[in-house]
Amino acid sequence: MSKTKEQYAGATAFAILGALSLSHAFNDTFQSLILALYPLLKETFGLHYMQIGLITLTFQFSSSVFQPIVGWFTDKRPQPYSLPLGMTSTMIGLYLLSQADRYWLVLVAVAIIGFGSSIFHPEASRLAYMASGGRFGLAQSLFQVGGNFGSSLGPLLAALVVVKYGQKNVVWFCLIALLSIVVMFYISGWYKRNMHLLLQRKKGRGEKQTRHGLSPGRVKFALAILLTLIFSKYVYLASMSSYYMFFIIERFGVSDHDAPYYMFVYQFAVAAGTLIGGPIGDRIGRKYVIWFSILGVAPFTLLLPHVETLTSTVILTILIGVILASAFSAILIYAQELMPGKVGMIAGLFFGFAFGIAGIASAVLGVLADHYDIFYVYYLCSFMPLFGIVAVFLPDLKEKTRHWKKSSR
Repeated sequence: MSKTKEQYAGATAFAILGALSLSHAFNDTFQSLILALYPLLKETFGLHYMQIGLITLTFQFSSSVFQPIVGWFTDKRPQPYSLPLGMTSTMIGLYLLSQADRYWLVLVAVAIIGFGSSIFHPEASRLAYMASGGRFGLAQSLFQVGGNFGSSLGPLLAALVVVKYGQKNVVWFCLIALLSIVVMFYISGWYKRNMHLLLQRKKGRGEKQTRHGLSPGRVKFALAILLTLIFSKYVYLASMSSYYMFFIIERFGVSDHDAPYYMFVYQFAVAAGTLIGGPIGDRIGRKYVIWFSILGVAPFTLLLPHVETLTSTVILTILIGVILASAFSAILIYAQELMPGKVGMIAGLFFGFAFGIAGIASAVLGVLADHYDIFYVYYLCSFMPLFGIVAVFLPDLKEKTRHWKKSSR
């Protein structure tokens, strides 16, 4: 048996997970770059908050609507070289964004970038599952932390390259996209060599080991709870990703040039939380990580709109980022364990739903910010984590799995 086959059958393929994490970092760097450019675009094109929200909605809609479709299709017909294809779309969008001199061209550019992201996430998440060696939470966290690190890097690079020297310098990020395509070809080669092992795993013991004994109705109910949690999480994240810089600019007089650095701190905290959440879920159960992450962050989100200093605000956003981010890996793996054999479709559904909710929320919050103010938006969103109380209704899959194993002997 070859080394790659042995890794897939037993050990975790860390080289592939590392390459996937790096690719995710590249992909999400470009996404957060768009968000970090909002103050510049607002000034350049004289935009209202509603128009800023529409940029987010356009990007998130194009990156969300296709993800479940891509996941469903590739569950049936794996496409090893779809990753570099998606990044090529992103690279084209970056070039158009660098040249956009009209608001509608900005919308077209971010839609093309979003389409590339919609191809990337379902397939990359499936590859993380394949390379996990059974350590699904760890693998998903390593994959996710790359994306979160990229999200934190985007604002920093935007401040150093684009905000300082102008919008046209976005074109330099096309070189990073080219590097990402090279890494993705390496991953795609491993994927192609190991596709038959994925098919065997669907038919073999690996799928049976993830069975939980839940009725179809109970599975649907659990999925509905998970999507409710995603809704509350990503409405709040939309307020942070789209409007956090405007919040600290208006409240504390932070300059447009310095605001992306504060965004970097928040996104770095999100990366740390993501890395922590997956392995803890493997050890103590994903339900408890989900419960703590969504509901446990509520005291800090409720306090954030009321603190009086920039230092206190930064400390709270770090805590919020770490705690809230720890949930997504646990939610995704929990959903994949609910529906074994549909890894790509579930990844596409949850990534797509998350991005779609974030896009719609950004547009709605932009309207509210125009009609009231940015502080009202943060006051309103501070209550969203309280939805985490519904996590109490999630079944404990560890207990269900043990029960199924005993009854099947």
